Amino acid sequence: MCFATVEGAAFEQTHREVQALLDADTDRDGPPVKLRQDDYGYSWLVSHRAPDQLHALVTDLHAMNSQMEVNGFGPQLLCSLAGFRGRAGRRLALVYLYKRGTFYPFAPLPGEAHRRDNALELQVRAALADELRIEQDLGRWFPVWGAPGL
Repeated sequence: MCFATVEGAAFEQTHREVQALLDADTDRDGPPVKLRQDDYGYSWLVSHRAPDQLHALVTDLHAMNSQMEVNGFGPQLLCSLAGFRGRAGRRLALVYLYKRGTFYPFAPLPGEAHRRDNALELQVRAALADELRIEQDLGRWFPVWGAPGL
C-alpha cells in the first residue's frame, strides 16, 4: 500500500494498530507489515504472502487501507498493489487506485531502463475486464517503478 509520507505520533499509532491487526494471523512468516520508503519519497506498508494466499493478501490490503482511512489518513492514500512473478521471471502488479476505486495492470520489463510490457498489460486488462472495475483512462495507469514486491 502506497501513501504520501506521513510523520508524527498519529501515524506511528496507526502503524502499530495495523501491525496488531495483522499480527493475529498465524499463517504468516515474519513481521505482518513492514514500512518502506521508495526513491520517490513515498511510503509503503508491505505485506508478503505465499502465492497460494492471495485471498489473505487482499484481506491485508483492505485492512491496511481501512485503518489508514479510519485514522484520518485517507487523503494520503495513493494505491495498493499485489505483485506477481511468473516462472520465467516476468513481473506484474495489479494496482488499485484508492481514490478512483479502479484497478490497472503494471508490467515492468526486466533491466535497468524503465520500460513496460504494454502487451501483457493489455492482455491482463482484457482477462480481468469482467471481474474488476478496470481504470479506463490509460493515462492513469501510472508506473510504480521500484514498488516493493515487484
